Amino acid sequence: MNWNAQDVELYLQERDYIDTAVIPLLPISFQSGIRAAAEQGEYTTLFSMHLERQFKGRMLFFPPFTYVDEPETMIEMLQKWEEKIMESGFLHVFFLTSDGRWTSLQEHLKGSLFYVPSVPLQHMEDKYKHSIMEDQLKKMMPDIVGGWQRSQ
Repeated sequence: MNWNAQDVELYLQERDYIDTAVIPLLPISFQSGIRAAAEQGEYTTLFSMHLERQFKGRMLFFPPFTYVDEPETMIEMLQKWEEKIMESGFLHVFFLTSDGRWTSLQEHLKGSLFYVPSVPLQHMEDKYKHSIMEDQLKKMMPDIVGGWQRSQ
């Protein structure tokens, strides 16, 4: 379920079954890292779409948490998001990113952080992009199930 009026309406009706919030973490850069940030954002967004399709009815995908600074400076804000989401009744919070800098900050989060290394997609045909996403999703399935088990 995505962050749109129709899906949120369904979430409100079925919230007992939708126990997982997913927050994509997307970097923004205006300097030399702009290309890498765009690549990571594209990859994370496309992967989120595949994950949502696989787990529709179990996960609600929130708007991306975008940041321009180092992840270390954003952790407090992200913790506030996490706190508000947990207070609203979600049992699990999953963070999804292609920015490897977040991996060292996992211990500051109550939820599960999933790092998905990005692959350049700009010159790839759509069918190959989707094939890569499906392969990555299959590899992540045990981690996702583990994320649910850890936070129970």
